[in-house]
Amino acid sequence: MHATDAVHVAIIIGSTRAHRFGPTVATWFHEHAAAHGGLDLDLIDLADAGLSDVLDESDAAVAALAPRLARADAFVIVSPEYNRGYPAPLKNAIDSYVEEWKAKPVAIVSYGGVSGGLRAAEQLRQVFGELHAVTIRDTVSFHSCWNKFDDSGKPLDLAGAGAAATALLNQLTWWARALHDARVARPYPL
Repeated sequence: MHATDAVHVAIIIGSTRAHRFGPTVATWFHEHAAAHGGLDLDLIDLADAGLSDVLDESDAAVAALAPRLARADAFVIVSPEYNRGYPAPLKNAIDSYVEEWKAKPVAIVSYGGVSGGLRAAEQLRQVFGELHAVTIRDTVSFHSCWNKFDDSGKPLDLAGAGAAATALLNQLTWWARALHDARVARPYPL
């Protein structure tokens, strides 16, 4: 990847529930990331991915999603916090892949009630560490998210949310380039 090449970023909506808030958060983040520049974005909604509850490599939906994840230089996980954790379909999707995550950066955009999804984000950091992915320190988090967006899907504190998203994207891009160069120079060891 040259310094002028776009960084391929997969933005994954982790909730599949009816009446979920994830698409609102993800759509705003996607728009912000597109305006950031230098990114080739792929918005993946797990609700549309067709993944079943019991997955393996022979599952057609797993096989269909694998190239999109493999192509990504970096990931942004958009996750709610449900009962102090992240959604089961997200865990199922993460566990269905190994090589696709390895030695790549993962950023987390979380939302929820009082904690803003930060407890789910901490759990995701542990899971991605086990998969040899590098999580980005900074997050974008929306506490009491239902009261933080206007009717058009924009954060009420657009400047604050935008600053957090820009910091996250700057770090994600740096790590994506550094890890890409490292993977090209030598295979990631296990």
